[in-house]
Amino acid sequence: MEHIAIMRKSWGLTRKILTGQKKIESRWYKARYPPWGRIKAGETIYFKDSGEPVTIKAEVGKVMQFSGLNPRKVKEILGKYGKDDGIEIQRIPQFRDMFMDKKYCMLIFLKNPRKIEPFEIDKKGFGAMSAWICTEDINTIKA
Repeated sequence: MEHIAIMRKSWGLTRKILTGQKKIESRWYKARYPPWGRIKAGETIYFKDSGEPVTIKAEVGKVMQFSGLNPRKVKEILGKYGKDDGIEIQRIPQFRDMFMDKKYCMLIFLKNPRKIEPFEIDKKGFGAMSAWICTEDINTIKA
């Protein structure tokens, strides 16, 4: 399986992936959305900022999934993994407030991130607001 993670451009996270500041991609949900249960070590994730082409590729080192979250557990996860998720220590309370009502969290540990030749994707069939796409073959959604 191959994956495309669409990142909020204003957060500058793709740059942090390339510099090594961000070693974990986290996804926080109220319900189980992809890639919940559909991603595993050894697979490939392509990253793109919203409105931009895909520019980064990384391997999945390991995946951790947490369910039944509550405010204490959210705080615990951010305290333990926030820095490797690219969150500056002083911004952890802001993210804790943002994720307080989430019930699910995925931590995807990244290996060997690298810049790639940029390419566009066609999200038709995945929903215009999709923030994560799972596909058997990345070539089937290249625009």
